[in-house]
This record gives sequence, structure tokens and C-alpha cells, in this order.
Amino acid sequence: MSDGDRIVIVGAGVAGLRSAERLRELGFDGEIVLVGDEPRKPYHRPMVSKELVTGGVKPVAASLEPYLDLDVHWRLGTRATWLDSKERTVHLPGGESLWYDGLIIATGVYPRHLPGSPRHDPRVRVLRTVEDSLAVRRALGNSNKSVVVIGSGLIGNEFAASMRYMGRDVTLIGHAKAPLHRFGERIASALTKEHQHHRAKLAMNTEVRNWISTKETVGLHLTNNQFLVASCVVLSIGSVPAVDWLRGSELTIDDGVLCEATLFATGAEDVVVAGDVAKWPNLRIDETPRRVEHWMNGVESGRAAAESLMLGRGNARPYTPLPRAWSSLYEARLQTVGMPSLGKDTIELSDGVTGFVRDGRLIGAAGWDRPKAMIHWTAELDRRLPVPEPVFPAPAPSPADTPIGEDILAPFERDFLSETPTEAVPAPERMPWARVPAG
Repeated sequence: MSDGDRIVIVGAGVAGLRSAERLRELGFDGEIVLVGDEPRKPYHRPMVSKELVTGGVKPVAASLEPYLDLDVHWRLGTRATWLDSKERTVHLPGGESLWYDGLIIATGVYPRHLPGSPRHDPRVRVLRTVEDSLAVRRALGNSNKSVVVIGSGLIGNEFAASMRYMGRDVTLIGHAKAPLHRFGERIASALTKEHQHHRAKLAMNTEVRNWISTKETVGLHLTNNQFLVASCVVLSIGSVPAVDWLRGSELTIDDGVLCEATLFATGAEDVVVAGDVAKWPNLRIDETPRRVEHWMNGVESGRAAAESLMLGRGNARPYTPLPRAWSSLYEARLQTVGMPSLGKDTIELSDGVTGFVRDGRLIGAAGWDRPKAMIHWTAELDRRLPVPEPVFPAPAPSPADTPIGEDILAPFERDFLSETPTEAVPAPERMPWARVPAG
């Protein structure tokens, strides 16, 4: 990429924003057009199921402010409809099109639909955007009846905890035998006890058999023969990549956009992919392409995708992060590192920390309210899952070594490992591997 070129970024979430920042940081002085289907500029999406839905903060407080002058053209409330990769053109509604010299795809994911659920009912909601959160608040204000959340994954559990914080009765429905069971028996048991302590109801090993919509409430008949009456139902059963606009583009669409290790879309010279929609082989783990849906991955992959685009396909470096994420549930903190989902067996690494093992190799760890222990096991995983050599075939086009530091990372991103306030622990000391090499 050079001055006078145009880079189009499709997706105005954290990955798109960090991509634009990194382009400017690397000295790109051409035109950047950032296309987003939401009417808002980037914001802290983790707040949607927490502070926003409880009313603890207003939407404006969730905004993600860029740390430098981006000088981008914002096309918000505009959904890309088709990509012509041969003509290097992104098509928009109304027959409009945007040519590009380089394209960054960061469209993220959509909430998964639950077959049979009455999505036409305004009291049956998904929880992905600020508008979703505001709609849930309106539904909660129309009735003091109980709230139901379907899905025992992270967002479902965060929402249930938020409802108890508000003093609302809530029931969490899941087909697994315990909430967050994929993180092992210890964490599932600890979270179950937290829910019970805070008087959140659980309906596990069950699903919805029938829905009944009335004027004031929504009824749910479960497969365990329980009948629930709710003022609001939140669907939180996973997500699907936002790739519908890419059909016919000649990119490989298979549970996301298939990428090389450098985040270049397979077979493309001028298209890179970032965030939840990217499916790439993390060579720290193995050569199997996978998606990673974490806030930190959106940050880091956005920056890495911009670097790859600037370097070009022939000189780009593999993107090899150590995945990590965290969330607060009631007064406890859940932390994960590596790829726990790939584990075939579990082992107790220390009190409150579960290790995930595949073929005799520690592949991930999850801790329940054990920040100090997770500092140790994160460093240990960084040692056991080294970046393969060589990974840096060419110097990057940046004049200085740029850490992912305090001026870049938002509070949700900074506090993963720190037990003390963020300001007391410099980022390079907490995450010595989270440093972008020159460029």
C-alpha cells in the first residue's frame, strides 16, 4: 500500500477500528473508508450484556475512542451487500460501490437463531448490539415478571448475573449439564454455586418445547415439563460468521473467511481478515484454521491484519497470538488462556485453575477467581506453545517498536492478568509476548 491508495475496512467494531489505527500508525497516508452496518461508531461490546443492560452506563460511555487522529471516512448504518474481488469493489445498498486497493474484512458475527422461537415478539431478543441492550431494557420496564435467558455460554451467564444485580428473577436454560461446562467440572461447579448463592434459577439439561405469546408475557414449556412465564426472553445460543455478503466473491467461506496464517484471505493478494470472522491457522497451536471469538483477538488481529496488508502477501508474518480472555461473573473473575476448547482431557493445575490437555500437550487453561495463578500459567503456556521459527521473514514498515500498551488497550483488554489496578502494572511486563515487532 502507498500514498494515494484507498483501503476499505468492512466492519466497524473493535477489529476494524484497531486496523485503521494501525494503518495510520504505520504511516499509511492514503484514504481509509470504514463501513459499518450499525449506526454507531465502535464501542465496548462486552458492556452490552453487563453495564448497558443494567443501566449502569449510558451508550455514549461505551464508545471506543481512537488513540490517534484516524482521518477516515465513516459509512455507518451501511451494510456491504457484495464483494467483487476481481474488480476490487465492495457493493453497497442502492447500487453504490467502493473501489479499493486493499480490503480489510472485519464483519464479525451474528447471533444464532433458535428455531421455533417467536422472533417477531418484541420481548424475545438477542443480545449483541447497543440497540439490542436498549430493547431488552424496554422489555424489562414493561413488566416485573421473571426474565429467561436461553444459552449457558459466557454471554448467557453474564446476562443472568446482570439480572440478579438488578434484583430481577432470572432463569437460565441450557442443554448442557451445567453452565460453562466446556471449561471443566471445577469451573462449572463454582459458577453453579455462584448462581445458587445469588438465587438465579438454573434449568439445565433441557430445551424449550413450546412457546406461548400472550399480551403481557411469554410462556415457555420446557422438555423437563417445567413451565416458565417471562417478561423478556434473551436468546444466547452462539453465533454465526457475518459472511453472507461474500457469497460469490471467490473467497473461501467455511464457518468464516478462510485465511492463510498471515490473515490474508486464501487466494487473495489484497484482502486480509480480522476479528471473529477470520478463520486462520494459529501456528502456535497447529495448522488447522479456526475462528477465535474474543475481544482481545479482535484487537490483536485487527492490528496484525493491517500490518500484513502493508507488508504485502509475500512478506507478511504469521499471526500467532496466545489467545486469552476474561469476564466478571458476580464477584468472581473467569480467565482463559490458550485453546481450552481443543482439550480432550482436563487436569487440575492448581487450586481453581483447570488445564486442558490434547495428546499429552497442555493446550489451554481456565481459572476461576485465581488471577495470580493465571499469571503463572499464562507465562507457562507462552513457553510451552512457542511461536514457530522463522516467523519474521522481513522487517515491518514501522520506524519504531510499538507495544500494545496502556494507550491502546481499553480497560476490558488491559485487566486480563492484573490483580492490581492497571496503572500499577505496565503492559509489557504483564504480557511480554504481546508486543508487536517493529511495525
